[in-house]
Amino acid sequence: MEKEKYTNITKYAEVQIQENEIVSFNKYDKITRSFRVYQDGFVGIHYQQGEMSDEEGYALAEKNLELKRDYPFELCGGERSLDKTEKLLSDTELLKKAKTELSWLKRNFPDFTFNGNVFYNSMTFLQENTAGMNYSVKDGHNGIGFGFKHKDSKDLGDGGFGTNMRTYSSAKFRKMAANYLTNFTKNVEMPKECIIMMPNWNFNSKLISSLDAEELALGTSLLSGKIGKKVFSEKLTLMHDVSKTNIWMSSFWDAEGVVQKNDRLTYIKNGKILRGYADKRIAQKYGVENTGSARFYWADVPQNGWINARIKPINKKPKQILQDLSIPFAILPVHYSGGGFKENGEYAMPVQMAYLTDGETILGKLPPFTMKSNLFDMFGKDFIGVSKYDSLWNAGMMIVKMEKGDL
Repeated sequence: MEKEKYTNITKYAEVQIQENEIVSFNKYDKITRSFRVYQDGFVGIHYQQGEMSDEEGYALAEKNLELKRDYPFELCGGERSLDKTEKLLSDTELLKKAKTELSWLKRNFPDFTFNGNVFYNSMTFLQENTAGMNYSVKDGHNGIGFGFKHKDSKDLGDGGFGTNMRTYSSAKFRKMAANYLTNFTKNVEMPKECIIMMPNWNFNSKLISSLDAEELALGTSLLSGKIGKKVFSEKLTLMHDVSKTNIWMSSFWDAEGVVQKNDRLTYIKNGKILRGYADKRIAQKYGVENTGSARFYWADVPQNGWINARIKPINKKPKQILQDLSIPFAILPVHYSGGGFKENGEYAMPVQMAYLTDGETILGKLPPFTMKSNLFDMFGKDFIGVSKYDSLWNAGMMIVKMEKGDL
């Protein structure tokens, strides 16, 4: 009989702010475990919130072998640890920082009402088993985020901004806040070209889901039959990336203990589809590559679907990318809802509020509109690229051409 245990320790505290006032301080410290025993192709699982001895946890998991939950795969071994923590704020520092930043916002932007929070979040995640696995990762960050509403606005909210930092910097936060708020009341005209600039995670969900190896095999993915073919822009390279440089609040291994070489695996290279993602079960079922894509399910067997996707960036900031292409302006949607991708890959999103920007400075507020595209144009002929990480936007920004429609 083999044994395995997942452990997650989370510490979180936040100061909540409503209507320009601090209203609460919340904090929790919790531990979660999943005890697993494997015998004769079956697994027994016991999910536990709170402390429990290994002896009791494994005994309960062993009792659940009678449920005959199928898992006919060998366990992985390996030893490795990673610690990415830097400087988390203490509870006292957190409250002080919230008061200081809120005071700064109210003093410098008195025409706005702010709601939001200032928080820290730390995690320790471990997986160990009797096959020789002992993996662990520690990480943590400080975060601050605000929604804002102008006094003359008839909307419930006008937008928001925020940033996460392993070591907190007031200068970075205030530069971001000033950029979002200074020209809010300045109305500007829509540029001739609809060049959208947003964090790439706003657009890549359909692309990622289309790489599911089971859907590819069944012919139900938009990318079925396209493995080995160049489908997207030469500038698009998408990879699973949990390397030491780019990992963020994540494990470097999947739920089945699979670790990729150099902690990266490329799925799309220069527009060419290389592979889909599969865990052990999907790889065995369809005769495809196991890409280490098992998602953690604490009360059940792992399921396919874990990919920490990163689009390879251009090593330039957004403003430099726009200038190189002689594009004077981009559109930064700030308040948008009510749309997304359809099953056929068509995309439409109503944008209630957006800014005009040169890629660095917000220049004014644009009228409402609808941005339209489809998966293959968005990452194909209309894909301009993803910038390197920029603390001003707290992201690498995807820049893409779209059609503009009325709202």
